[in-house]
Amino acid sequence: MIDEIILEAEESMTKAVDFAREEFGNIRTGRANSAMFESILVDYYGAATPLQQLASLSIPEARTVLINPYDRGATDGIIRALRESDLGVNPTDDGQHIRVALPILTEERRKEYVRLAKTKAEEARISVRGARRKGMEALNRLKKDGEVGEDAVERGEKELESVTKRYVDTIDELLDAKETDLLEI
Repeated sequence: MIDEIILEAEESMTKAVDFAREEFGNIRTGRANSAMFESILVDYYGAATPLQQLASLSIPEARTVLINPYDRGATDGIIRALRESDLGVNPTDDGQHIRVALPILTEERRKEYVRLAKTKAEEARISVRGARRKGMEALNRLKKDGEVGEDAVERGEKELESVTKRYVDTIDELLDAKETDLLEI
C-alpha cells in the first residue's frame, strides 16, 4: 500500500521533471535547435497545427534554421507564426525554403531567458512538492484509518522525502545546465 503511494508520487514527479526538460528545450540559446520550434502553432486552413507537422526543419549552421514546408500553401502561415512567436526572428522565404537566421542574443535578452528558465524550474518544483503533499496525505490517511502501523508510515514518509529531494535536485541540475548554456557567449 505504501509502496503504491510512493510509486504514484514518483510518477507525478517524473512528469514534472519531463515538463522542466521540455520547457528548457523551448528556451532559446545562442545556437539553433529544433526544440525551439515545438511550441509554434501555425494556422493551417483554420486549424492550429504544430509546425513539425507542416514542415521539416534542418540546421545547416549554428544560428540558421531551414524550414521546408510539405505544402507550399502553408508558407505564409508558417512565416506569420514565426514572426508572431516569442523567438524574435524574422524568417525569409527564398522560394524553396523558409530561412530563419537567429540573431545574436544580447546580454539583457540572455538574462531574461535565465529568469524565464528559473520560473519554469520553480513551476516544476511546485509540481514535485504537490505530488509529495498528496503522497503524505495518503500516508496519513492510512495511519488514521489504522490500515498500517505508525512505523511503516514514518518509513514511507522518509522515503517520500528522499524521492522528493532527488527530483528537486534533478530539476536544479537541469536549471544550472540551462543557465550555463544561456550565459555562454
